[in-house]
Amino acid sequence: MRRTKLLKQDIAFGTFRLVSYFIVLVLVALLSFIIFRGAGAINWTFISAMPQDGMTAGGILPAIVGTLCLMVGSMVFAFPVGVLSGIYIHEYLKDSWFKHALQLMTNNLAGIPSIVFGLFGMALFVNYLDFGDSILAGSLTLGLLSLPVIIRTTEESLKAVDDTLRVGSYALGATKLQTITRVVLPVAFPNILTGLILSMSRVSGETAPILFTVAAYFLPRLPTGIFDQVMALPYHLYVITTSGTNIEESRPMAYGTAFVLIVIVLLFNLMANTLRRYFSKKVKMN
Repeated sequence: MRRTKLLKQDIAFGTFRLVSYFIVLVLVALLSFIIFRGAGAINWTFISAMPQDGMTAGGILPAIVGTLCLMVGSMVFAFPVGVLSGIYIHEYLKDSWFKHALQLMTNNLAGIPSIVFGLFGMALFVNYLDFGDSILAGSLTLGLLSLPVIIRTTEESLKAVDDTLRVGSYALGATKLQTITRVVLPVAFPNILTGLILSMSRVSGETAPILFTVAAYFLPRLPTGIFDQVMALPYHLYVITTSGTNIEESRPMAYGTAFVLIVIVLLFNLMANTLRRYFSKKVKMN
């Protein structure tokens, strides 16, 4: 009997190990393909110049700046709103049908296709609120798209905090707000940053929402305000691979654009992970 259990355990762990290796292999193959095809197109002109000749020449600076504006703008809106919503749902709402309904709706929102968020953003921000095709409309739409992930991550992070910390804080005379801001949040914050990382990674590669709210087909200039249209790397990549005047000529630029997008996502993830490690060490020291 014991041998049978050990055999089943070895088979299960071996299967998990093979699946993990397969996932890593796929990731390495994908990155290697993009790096091999795109590294040759990377130079200072490609990074710093405006696009030319129907986007088959020149650079992608407006698309890089536009992507960064949308990523930062969406997080400026989504991160505080998502964290505050997660705190309210977990710390203030009592266990009731209303709380379960909110959690269910949040989970459902996370599964809605991004193109639906794009249509909603166009109807609300572009048309009804009259923001037009702008960085503001695109950032708010992408912020709504990333809200469910941030809310659920915040809830799970708060749930992981030991209740003895809350009880000890109340015993010392702290209010609920003081307990949350000075005891619970500092402990949960490193894990909350995980939601930020996941959201930024998703936002950086979305095409459908920005197609309806902000993305320009060809705009060889930099934005000057939040009501300007911008180019963005995901949409730029889509355009030059499907609608270019000469697809073969634009293909090196497409791979280069994909390479730059991956690098941007990687850099933001590294920054967020560095912050998470910093706050984790700070919590342990305290």
